[in-house]
Amino acid sequence: MTEILSGPTIGELQERAHDEGHDYAKGSPHIRHHRIRERVISGLHALVGEVTDRNGQCRVLEVGAGHGTFTDHLVAAGARVEVTEMSAPSAAVLRHRFRNNPRVTVTHDPEGEAVLRAEPLDAVVCISVLHHIPDYLGAVEHLVGRIAAGGAFFSVQDPLWYPRRSGVSMRLDRGAYLLWRLGQGNLRRGLATQARRLRGHYDETNEADMAEYHVVRQGVDEVALQGLLRPAFHQVELQRYWSTQSDVLQSLGDRFGPATTFGLLARNRRA
Repeated sequence: MTEILSGPTIGELQERAHDEGHDYAKGSPHIRHHRIRERVISGLHALVGEVTDRNGQCRVLEVGAGHGTFTDHLVAAGARVEVTEMSAPSAAVLRHRFRNNPRVTVTHDPEGEAVLRAEPLDAVVCISVLHHIPDYLGAVEHLVGRIAAGGAFFSVQDPLWYPRRSGVSMRLDRGAYLLWRLGQGNLRRGLATQARRLRGHYDETNEADMAEYHVVRQGVDEVALQGLLRPAFHQVELQRYWSTQSDVLQSLGDRFGPATTFGLLARNRRA
């Protein structure tokens, strides 16, 4: 679901940010770090198992699948999956990766229109996706309307809503990001990006600002999402946790760090 900006669309900016040769694992804590990755994988297997037991099948829409890191796990758990991607190079990687797997359908979706279709689903999976969508509440509301009774909604690895976070949480999060940038050899880019974010001035033509759209509107409101899901599902679980790109700081943050990120699992869609 794309918001029209005065410059490039969100879809165009996403394609710039995730062009040919893009490494999704490089800056993705849910792919890099064992503890977070295993939390995602176990959640996916539990979701598919529960929905299949209840509905006899599990038709999944995985929005923004990247290079299919977690699609394999959905298929292994028994789901039939449609994966969508705004980036044409990423969609091409997905088509090649799953070219011999009839249980996976790949849709190149440059303007986010697949979200707005009406075909029924048994589950929706959004992994590190909602913070890229300007109207994420509207998108989730529409997606929930497509989920069949007994189905599920799973979202993970989105930044907590900034106004609800403590000053300590924000400072540690930004500090960890800059240390990671230093290790990548591009501290100057990280400092420039952070300076724009702290001033509240964003460049609508710069994918560093607009592809990570949560910085424009202060994170993702996990409480609002939880409230949207509760009337539609019998069970809704919200989990807050620490997440950062740095291996060392992730290990420390698992023990001592404040929550920066969240996941939501909504089970058993009401009839």
